[in-house]
Amino acid sequence: MITTTELYDIYTKHPVISTDTRKITPGSLFFALKGDKFDANTFAQKAVEAGAAYVVIDNPAYQLGGQYLLVDDVLTTLQDLARHHRRQLDIPVIGLTGTNGKTTTKELINAVLAQHFKTQATQGNLNNHIGVPLTILTIDAGHEVAVIEMGANHQKEIELLCSIAQPSHGLITNVGKAHLEGFGGVEGVKKGKGELYDYFAPQPPKGGAGKAGGVVFVNSDDTVLMEMAAARRLTHVEYYGTDAIDNLISGELLENSPLLTLEWVNNKTGDSYKVKTQLTGTYNLPNILVAICIGTYLGLSANEINAGIEGYQPKNNRSQIVQTATNTLICDYYNANPSSMFVAIENVGKIEAKRKVLILGDMFEMGPEAAVEHAAVIKKALDTPVDERIFIGKDFLSQQSEAGSQDQTTTFYETAEDAIAALKAQPISNSTILIKGSRGMALERLVELF
Repeated sequence: MITTTELYDIYTKHPVISTDTRKITPGSLFFALKGDKFDANTFAQKAVEAGAAYVVIDNPAYQLGGQYLLVDDVLTTLQDLARHHRRQLDIPVIGLTGTNGKTTTKELINAVLAQHFKTQATQGNLNNHIGVPLTILTIDAGHEVAVIEMGANHQKEIELLCSIAQPSHGLITNVGKAHLEGFGGVEGVKKGKGELYDYFAPQPPKGGAGKAGGVVFVNSDDTVLMEMAAARRLTHVEYYGTDAIDNLISGELLENSPLLTLEWVNNKTGDSYKVKTQLTGTYNLPNILVAICIGTYLGLSANEINAGIEGYQPKNNRSQIVQTATNTLICDYYNANPSSMFVAIENVGKIEAKRKVLILGDMFEMGPEAAVEHAAVIKKALDTPVDERIFIGKDFLSQQSEAGSQDQTTTFYETAEDAIAALKAQPISNSTILIKGSRGMALERLVELF
């Protein structure tokens, strides 16, 4: 069995990691991970033939020579290697989690810091127990800052990811209703996301090994986050929000039509600045402010910060604006949960537009809360000043009675195919349209109709 130290020596000579034989590069290290429906040990020989310098396996039956490195468990070895590599790095590592806005916030922070530093950040949404160590292992001696997104759908996951990424700076975007089935309800979500604050606490929970004294960025407008931070007696906190009091950075929206323009203030100097973004959604204000806050804390100039904010253009179906010949689309169908649904609906209600339409798809992983949460979203949509509401999916359809007596402004469809057929027959035009639902609903199929 090879040790982590021995493997690290090999990694320094072959620093490109692969977990997919279809993406092998010559001289790389292949980790033969196992999943529910596959065992990459069976592809070890293929990886060598494709040019991998070494393959890491945990089944001795596939050890065919010196290039085959046997370990007890490939996934654990990958995580241990990343931990070891992280300990060699003397750079700021910003770790972030939260129910909503993680990826957008990560991209904003990276866009700002990249104006001044050579950065490395989580690619896409590689934010789990495999993605985080893979990201850590892409950080090289030339990088000056890293931004690591950490996702979770059950408790103890953020604790694990913090132990791998070992962030020196951290933040939670918010705590809301998502993955309720895995977390065991809203309090479970709060506890699970709070594991990041636990990591930075002066006295981490029993058995925990944290980063006491690290810097935590907290949204002072969020009472839940403020309570969570206070309960852990975090020693070094930098605040951001809409109020100047006690915040390093404060800001307010000036325009939402549908792209956001805001004014922000460095409360240490009293200087204020205006910045136009390519983002929509009032819910993105705190995400923008924390990127400004971190940039300010790490010494960037206001010009550098604004260049990062102005230059960031979402391309991942999160708060993404698509202008068609006849409509303005708010494409926000990467994922959905009750919390993100509410703020997205509220935003459409506030947007300056002649005609507004909501197209909402089912939310997944709600468990026993599915009925009540879908009913609540329907009520929220009905209470919001828009011109038309379209609900898609079995969960929404099952709560149709919540809509009461319906007219042509509110319709329900069991499937996306049913909705597509209806929209082809009666096209929508000259409207601002929110399209939002869980990834499994594949609502991107609707875009071509507008």
